[in-house]
Amino acid sequence: MRRDHWKRRNDSLDPETDFVEIYRNVVMYEFPWDMNQALSFALFRTYAVPGIGRLLEETGAFTEQVQKRYDDTALLLEPPTRLGFEHPESRAAIRRINTMHRAYDIPDHEFRYVLSTFVVVPKRWLDDYGKRPLTPTELEASVRYFRTLGRHMNIRDVPETYAGFEELMDSYEAEHFAYDEGARRVADATLALMQTFYAPPVRRPARLFARALMDQPLREAFRYGAPPVAVQRASRAALRARGLALRAFPARRSPKRIEDISWIRSYPDGYRIEELGTFPVPGVAGCPVRHERATSTT
Repeated sequence: MRRDHWKRRNDSLDPETDFVEIYRNVVMYEFPWDMNQALSFALFRTYAVPGIGRLLEETGAFTEQVQKRYDDTALLLEPPTRLGFEHPESRAAIRRINTMHRAYDIPDHEFRYVLSTFVVVPKRWLDDYGKRPLTPTELEASVRYFRTLGRHMNIRDVPETYAGFEELMDSYEAEHFAYDEGARRVADATLALMQTFYAPPVRRPARLFARALMDQPLREAFRYGAPPVAVQRASRAALRARGLALRAFPARRSPKRIEDISWIRSYPDGYRIEELGTFPVPGVAGCPVRHERATSTT
């Protein structure tokens, strides 16, 4: 397979009708590591919005069971990419997501903002660190993919273009990014989890590396100190060098699934989509994640 196989394949497809296949090729074949990192950073950004970060901290979802919540999020978001939106497994995953969200009083503007990060952050990541940027066809497919996800989640007034998503994300962050103690605890727990993905000798540098990749508004929202400029430059240069090196590698032949990633560790014996995530306790207001029911795996 030629090195540009997936680029040529995606550009031969129609983003209006083939957007799921194009997005799948981007996520699972062409940029699996980059897209995983970018989408993780996209979710991390959302914690800097106090309404989002505080809610996650109050439930305990991303502090007391951070590994499971990380795994559940990744596993629930994958089926529509891998199988398409109409597949029963995808419908079950989206139903599980919607059921969890309905347990909270979440304003629609927060849903729109989170959706925008899934479109904008990966594009910017690949512009900066990927072996190549997204093509216009791939970018249009990404927009259509997340507009479709938004429709399945009943999110209103979703932007129609990448420029619309970008303006939404940037303006929302400028207005809403702020420090919150609960959100900071969620961010700290997430960074602590990230450190466990690496061998002990590099865990401390990994946390510094992550902060070096954060932009200033994001660091300020969490009151994280900026690493030395030399560290920031070296961290970003290392990622750019990786992207350049990958241009020499052949195209990936097999898909990279979420369950193939070594740091997805909560379900060594398998899982059922219907049992991922959190479950409210009958008779208790809200969604008390701290008392979620025990689940089995198959």
